[in-house]
Amino acid sequence: MPFKINISEKSGKTYKIESEAPSLVGKSLHDKILGNEISPNLKDYEFEITGASDKSGFTAMKNVEGIGLKRVLLTYGKGMKKRPKHEGKRKRSNPKPGGLRLRKTVRGKVISPAIVQINLKIIKEGSKKLEEIFAKKEETAEENISKKG
Repeated sequence: MPFKINISEKSGKTYKIESEAPSLVGKSLHDKILGNEISPNLKDYEFEITGASDKSGFTAMKNVEGIGLKRVLLTYGKGMKKRPKHEGKRKRSNPKPGGLRLRKTVRGKVISPAIVQINLKIIKEGSKKLEEIFAKKEETAEENISKKG
Protein backbone atom coordinates (compact mmCIF):
# COMPACT_ATOMS: atom_id res chain seq x y z
CA MET A 1 0.00 0.00 0.00
CA PRO A 2 1.57 3.33 -1.02
CA PHE A 3 2.38 6.04 1.50
CA LYS A 4 0.90 9.51 1.07
CA ILE A 5 3.95 11.70 1.61
CA ASN A 6 3.69 15.43 2.37
CA ILE A 7 6.90 17.39 1.78
CA SER A 8 6.97 20.85 3.34
CA GLU A 9 9.26 23.77 2.54
CA LYS A 10 10.30 26.56 4.90
CA SER A 11 8.11 28.95 2.89
CA GLY A 12 5.04 26.99 4.00
CA LYS A 13 4.32 25.33 0.65
CA THR A 14 3.54 21.61 0.79
CA TYR A 15 3.94 19.08 -2.02
CA LYS A 16 2.11 15.77 -2.02
CA ILE A 17 3.38 12.54 -3.53
CA GLU A 18 2.30 8.89 -3.34
CA SER A 19 5.10 6.37 -3.20
CA GLU A 20 5.56 2.71 -2.20
CA ALA A 21 8.97 3.47 -0.57
CA PRO A 22 9.55 0.16 1.25
CA SER A 23 12.80 1.59 2.65
CA LEU A 24 10.77 3.88 4.95
CA VAL A 25 9.38 0.94 6.92
CA GLY A 26 11.37 0.60 10.13
CA LYS A 27 12.45 4.26 10.29
CA SER A 28 11.25 6.33 13.22
CA LEU A 29 10.17 9.92 13.71
CA HIS A 30 12.94 12.54 13.39
CA ASP A 31 15.16 10.18 11.35
CA LYS A 32 16.87 11.63 8.29
CA ILE A 33 16.24 9.99 4.91
CA LEU A 34 17.57 10.54 1.40
CA GLY A 35 15.27 11.68 -1.38
CA ASN A 36 16.12 8.79 -3.70
CA GLU A 37 14.48 6.41 -1.17
CA ILE A 38 11.15 8.08 -2.03
CA SER A 39 11.52 8.91 -5.72
CA PRO A 40 14.40 9.03 -8.24
CA ASN A 41 13.46 12.66 -9.03
CA LEU A 42 14.42 13.69 -5.47
CA LYS A 43 17.91 12.15 -5.54
CA ASP A 44 19.87 15.15 -4.14
CA TYR A 45 17.40 15.97 -1.37
CA GLU A 46 17.59 15.07 2.31
CA PHE A 47 14.47 14.97 4.49
CA GLU A 48 13.52 14.57 8.14
CA ILE A 49 10.41 12.63 9.19
CA THR A 50 8.32 15.04 11.26
CA GLY A 51 5.10 13.06 11.67
CA ALA A 52 2.90 10.19 10.54
CA SER A 53 -0.60 8.83 10.95
CA ASP A 54 -2.39 5.58 10.20
CA LYS A 55 -5.59 4.86 8.25
CA SER A 56 -7.77 5.55 11.30
CA GLY A 57 -6.15 8.92 11.89
CA PHE A 58 -4.12 7.97 14.97
CA THR A 59 -0.99 10.08 15.05
CA ALA A 60 2.51 8.72 15.66
CA MET A 61 4.17 10.18 18.75
CA LYS A 62 7.91 10.44 19.31
CA ASN A 63 7.77 9.38 22.97
CA VAL A 64 5.86 6.11 22.33
CA GLU A 65 8.11 3.18 21.44
CA GLY A 66 7.27 0.51 18.86
CA ILE A 67 4.80 0.27 15.97
CA GLY A 68 1.53 -0.57 17.74
CA LEU A 69 -1.35 1.42 19.18
CA LYS A 70 -1.05 2.51 22.79
CA ARG A 71 -3.31 4.42 25.19
CA VAL A 72 -1.35 7.37 26.58
CA LEU A 73 -2.27 10.01 29.15
CA LEU A 74 -2.02 13.35 27.32
CA THR A 75 -2.28 17.02 28.12
CA TYR A 76 -3.14 19.57 25.41
CA GLY A 77 -0.84 19.38 22.40
CA LYS A 78 -0.24 16.78 19.74
CA GLY A 79 -2.98 14.17 19.68
CA MET A 80 -5.35 16.13 21.95
CA LYS A 81 -6.85 19.42 20.84
CA LYS A 82 -10.56 19.53 21.70
CA ARG A 83 -12.35 20.32 24.89
CA PRO A 84 -13.74 17.34 26.77
CA LYS A 85 -17.33 16.34 25.97
CA HIS A 86 -18.74 17.14 29.41
CA GLU A 87 -17.92 20.85 29.10
CA GLY A 88 -20.43 21.47 26.31
CA LYS A 89 -20.59 24.63 24.19
CA ARG A 90 -20.63 27.24 26.94
CA LYS A 91 -18.25 30.15 26.62
CA ARG A 92 -15.11 30.09 28.73
CA SER A 93 -12.49 32.74 29.26
CA ASN A 94 -9.80 30.05 29.12
CA PRO A 95 -10.62 27.51 26.37
CA LYS A 96 -8.03 25.02 27.65
CA PRO A 97 -8.56 24.35 31.34
CA GLY A 98 -5.29 23.83 33.18
CA GLY A 99 -4.40 20.41 34.50
CA LEU A 100 -6.78 18.53 32.22
CA ARG A 101 -5.44 15.18 31.02
CA LEU A 102 -7.18 12.52 28.97
CA ARG A 103 -6.18 9.03 27.91
CA LYS A 104 -5.98 8.90 24.11
CA THR A 105 -4.95 6.25 21.58
CA VAL A 106 -1.76 7.01 19.64
CA ARG A 107 0.63 5.02 17.46
CA GLY A 108 4.29 4.30 18.18
CA LYS A 109 7.10 6.28 16.54
CA VAL A 110 8.34 3.54 14.17
CA ILE A 111 6.89 3.55 10.65
CA SER A 112 5.10 0.30 9.79
CA PRO A 113 2.90 -0.87 6.90
CA ALA A 114 -0.14 0.33 8.92
CA ILE A 115 1.00 3.95 8.46
CA VAL A 116 -0.72 5.76 5.58
CA GLN A 117 0.55 9.35 5.74
CA ILE A 118 4.10 10.56 6.36
CA ASN A 119 5.12 14.20 6.81
CA LEU A 120 8.61 15.27 5.76
CA LYS A 121 10.65 18.45 6.19
CA ILE A 122 13.44 19.45 3.80
CA ILE A 123 16.90 19.52 5.40
CA LYS A 124 19.06 19.74 2.26
CA GLU A 125 17.80 20.91 -1.12
CA GLY A 126 18.81 19.30 -4.38
CA SER A 127 19.90 20.84 -7.67
CA LYS A 128 16.30 21.17 -8.94
CA LYS A 129 13.62 23.07 -7.08
CA LEU A 130 10.55 21.12 -5.93
CA GLU A 131 8.34 23.43 -8.01
CA GLU A 132 10.08 22.23 -11.18
CA ILE A 133 9.86 18.56 -10.22
CA PHE A 134 6.18 18.64 -9.29
CA ALA A 135 5.20 20.92 -12.21
CA LYS A 136 6.35 18.20 -14.63
CA LYS A 137 4.20 15.61 -12.86
CA GLU A 138 1.12 17.86 -13.04
CA GLU A 139 1.69 18.47 -16.76
CA THR A 140 1.95 14.75 -17.53
CA ALA A 141 -1.21 14.05 -15.49
CA GLU A 142 -3.08 16.73 -17.45
CA GLU A 143 -1.83 15.26 -20.76
CA ASN A 144 -3.05 11.79 -19.76
CA ILE A 145 -6.50 13.16 -18.88
CA SER A 146 -6.77 15.03 -22.20
CA LYS A 147 -5.81 11.86 -24.14
CA LYS A 148 -8.54 9.84 -22.41
CA GLY A 149 -11.22 12.51 -22.90
